[in-house]
Amino acid sequence: MSESVVTYELAGKVAKIGLNRPSKRNALSAELSEQLNEAVARAQKEARVGLIFSHGEHFCAGLDLAEAMKWMNDHERHLEMRIGSAAAARPFDTISRGSIPFVAAISGACIGGGFELASSCHIRVADDTAFFALPEGQRGIYIGGGGSVRIARLLGVARMSDLMLTGRVLSPEEAERYNVVQYLMPKGEHVARALSLANRIAENAKLTNWAIVNGLPRIQDYSYDDGLFVEGLFHHVVASPESAERLDEFVSGRARRLVEPGKSGDAYQADAGRVMGEGGQDGAA
Repeated sequence: MSESVVTYELAGKVAKIGLNRPSKRNALSAELSEQLNEAVARAQKEARVGLIFSHGEHFCAGLDLAEAMKWMNDHERHLEMRIGSAAAARPFDTISRGSIPFVAAISGACIGGGFELASSCHIRVADDTAFFALPEGQRGIYIGGGGSVRIARLLGVARMSDLMLTGRVLSPEEAERYNVVQYLMPKGEHVARALSLANRIAENAKLTNWAIVNGLPRIQDYSYDDGLFVEGLFHHVVASPESAERLDEFVSGRARRLVEPGKSGDAYQADAGRVMGEGGQDGAA
């Protein structure tokens, strides 16, 4: 690689992948997309969870428009880009339905392709500087990183159409209310929270994480009866000796218990407090 515009660090079971073009608000250049693809593929092999964050104030301002303008004015290059458009979206697809879950830590601009990248992750944590937009209508382009599927499923078609047609920008509070983000943090605390969640997820059974990542989104595409049928298949597929061992930990009182709302529940917060039981030795998980 000529320049490291994506950083990679394996921190225990978590692969920390950083977008590293802060001077360009981490815009998606061809080089960044290629390095992101390599980092995501590496994470699939050696980590239990991936964390995608940004160096600098902004998560990702979308497609590098200066670079895009050049290939759009070059017929041969434009043809090459159109033919290779599926490859350009590959890291997003691998994140969305690969072998491990991904958590996104978002601050500042999360626009266009950056919004598509965030939507490919399974959990999104934003701080109160984050804002979300899909200004493709004003730029004369169209999304190409899977947003028509993934963002529309988060927002709904009506709200997504509103963003694309009018250029509306969502505040972090609106993003949380509209199911774009699951956790909203004070400025600068989003990465620590996302890492805490990633470490918590990494402790889950690997096969169950895989089933959640790959099963839940596909089941939404099925009819009611077919969804229940496929759920039953996943239920039996993930059952393993590890499952039996984890159930034994619960029954014998050695497993971590669920934590009451408002109590400390992970490494982000201080340990303590009361935990509530999950049904005792005869209870369900």
